[in-house]
Amino acid sequence: MSQLQTAVSAVTAFNIDPAHSNAHFRVRHMMISWVRGEFAKVSGTVCFDPQNPSATEVTAEIDVNSINTREPQRDGHLKSPDFLDAEKFPTIKFQSTTFDAGKGKLTGNLTIRGVTREVVLDIDGPTPETKDPWGNIRTGVEAKTKINRKDFGLAWNQVLEAGGLLVGDDIEITIDVELLKA
Repeated sequence: MSQLQTAVSAVTAFNIDPAHSNAHFRVRHMMISWVRGEFAKVSGTVCFDPQNPSATEVTAEIDVNSINTREPQRDGHLKSPDFLDAEKFPTIKFQSTTFDAGKGKLTGNLTIRGVTREVVLDIDGPTPETKDPWGNIRTGVEAKTKINRKDFGLAWNQVLEAGGLLVGDDIEITIDVELLKA
């Protein structure tokens, strides 16, 4: 076997299992409490080489229309041009650029509303690979980051009568993915 074939065969490809993965977020409401929500439809791929973890490649997409904050009127406003503009930008995308396995830091380009910015995700995992009841190999990973929504053109806000703003700028994001060996 050639060195190239050996290198290629060492890479393990995984698909994000959309039925068992989601992206959660929270943002301050009126500078008082946290409003939480999730995107229920997450998909993508992970290519991992155990011999060279820094070569890990991740691509992910989030369906903007799968947003759920448990308040239909708010969900509609978040899908509107004031925020995510789901009609014009139906997906949020992530493409990794580097992975520091020693520090558990995955760096990549996050695109929201057509605006791309570099973000660093703190990675927890992967969990040990496990065979499911159907013979498939699965593992899981959690990723966390914080972004400023204004960096992505999400600038809508409302000044409160008593001072302050209706919506905070910082958004904390947690992504839980279950990976299925391709």
